[in-house]
Amino acid sequence: MMLHALSVDVEDWFQVLNMAHKIDRADWDKLQLRCADSTRRLLDLFARRECRATFFFLGWIAERMPEVVLEVAKAGHEIGSHGYDHRLLPDLGREGFAADLARTKKVLREIAGVEVQAFRACTWSVTQRSPWAVDELLRSGVTVDSSIFPVWHPDYGVRHAPNSPYLLNSESGELLEFPPLCLDFFGRRLPVGGGGYLRLFPRGLLRAGLRQQERRGMPGCVYLHPWEVDPEQPRQRLGLLRGFRHYVNLHRTLPKLDQLLTDFRFGSLREVLAQFTPSWRAKLRALRASELLG
Repeated sequence: MMLHALSVDVEDWFQVLNMAHKIDRADWDKLQLRCADSTRRLLDLFARRECRATFFFLGWIAERMPEVVLEVAKAGHEIGSHGYDHRLLPDLGREGFAADLARTKKVLREIAGVEVQAFRACTWSVTQRSPWAVDELLRSGVTVDSSIFPVWHPDYGVRHAPNSPYLLNSESGELLEFPPLCLDFFGRRLPVGGGGYLRLFPRGLLRAGLRQQERRGMPGCVYLHPWEVDPEQPRQRLGLLRGFRHYVNLHRTLPKLDQLLTDFRFGSLREVLAQFTPSWRAKLRALRASELLG
């Protein structure tokens, strides 16, 4: 049976893009940290279902909750980087991004004793506004990225990007890109594999997306955040659309995920890639980063 990728972006309830207009970054340390408990809920579920995941940690969270990073690592999960404090790549700029990568890798190395090789950008912000990101990731030692959402969205996405794992080539080397799960049907592409999409859409669409990837001989990638299994989190007045995206079906996330983990096999990005032979990698579509993001 195909092993699909399971991933968790470890950030707290107040750090999401939907909150940026309501909560000042300077006030983060005054707010209640809740993601330790919700991350442990996910660890308990993954242990019961005997699956592992890649946990993409914010460096900011890791510094304040090093015990959680260690618990994740000791449970056999992969430690990845989500950047330091959830800044969009275009806002960081190329030099700022390089510094952010180095800072976060150092934090995670000192806590967990691992060299981080997997990365996911804040709000999928490897886009045509940050074409230099691939080179900086490779220079930092990252070998697997999961930051390019192959859809159009007002805040992110590269619509013409592939919907299965592929290779991005640049002057700095070759990066394996692992996109989040989408379902292609009738010439359209529907994001179904995580976040608000996972909470909003019926489980049948997630199943269809994973089955579609299996027919292609490729793994899919499902993602979520600890705050999505925390329906008791503090509520903010976010406006109709933002509020709906952030709060819809929070109470259903854990049972829906639990059922999904019984229907399919899941592992970390590292485990998923290890199931394939070198000949599989040779069959992956290869793109020039400058053409995809230029």
